[in-house]
Amino acid sequence: MIKSMTAFAKSTSTLDTLTADFTVRSYNSRYLDFSVHLPESCQPFEEDIKRIMGQYHSRGRMDIRVNLTDTAQDQDLFEVDEIKARAYFKALKQIQDLVGISRDISLDTILGARQIITAAKRQVDQDALKQVLCTAAETAAKELDGMRRQEGDNLFQDLAGRLSDIEGRMGEIEIQAASVPETYKERLKERLAALAEDADQIDPVRLAQEVAILADKSDVSEEVVRIHSHIKLFREVMDANESQGRKLNFLIQEFNREFNTIGSKAGNARLSHAVVDLKSELEKIREQVQNIE
Repeated sequence: MIKSMTAFAKSTSTLDTLTADFTVRSYNSRYLDFSVHLPESCQPFEEDIKRIMGQYHSRGRMDIRVNLTDTAQDQDLFEVDEIKARAYFKALKQIQDLVGISRDISLDTILGARQIITAAKRQVDQDALKQVLCTAAETAAKELDGMRRQEGDNLFQDLAGRLSDIEGRMGEIEIQAASVPETYKERLKERLAALAEDADQIDPVRLAQEVAILADKSDVSEEVVRIHSHIKLFREVMDANESQGRKLNFLIQEFNREFNTIGSKAGNARLSHAVVDLKSELEKIREQVQNIE
């Protein structure tokens, strides 16, 4: 079972007058990283949100955004600065006495002073706020997990098909590799004949020794065996209970190493072309593996 690292999920949680709208987008990353955007009142619970997401996901960059609304009727409150109001009234009385005005000081005059009445926000119940945020986070985490699994199924089908294609092409590699020693033998005979006045003077024993050395150097049987072993392990990892993108990425490197070795030993153009085709298919697999958790 494999999971993709690219997905999107959203959720909404309501408790009393509080509603949290939670969205999360996940992207490729070597580790589990977070980019969390929260209203100021929700920031104390950032670590709780990260902890919940970490229970369902082990890799990927999580872009998390939360919008909080409170429908309470008394959420907008006002505070009166009594000290400032009395001081302002006293100052107005002094002016009144100073200039000899007998008219009463109106409320509108007092309210004309700045900061006598200021707006204040209702204190939100922190336990309720934490609960509504954590509920929204867990719902989104589960939904994101489901979407990543669904996308992982698509990746599984694609990788399985490409892996089978590589496995099938290995037969052509083995056929072409089997003809390499004979090709080297003919090339060696041609070169020796060009140097010798009489081709019949070539020592057959020495020729056989040289051919054996070249055949050993060009033998790719070990690489072929390892590639088949890598294919088997790759399938086992894809079928494992937990997504293991790092392990699959390591196997890609091992595949590439074996293909490079076979390519360096290639004794004919058809074998070289077959290796190039295999590496091209491997690159497509590597690109897909980068998306796996």
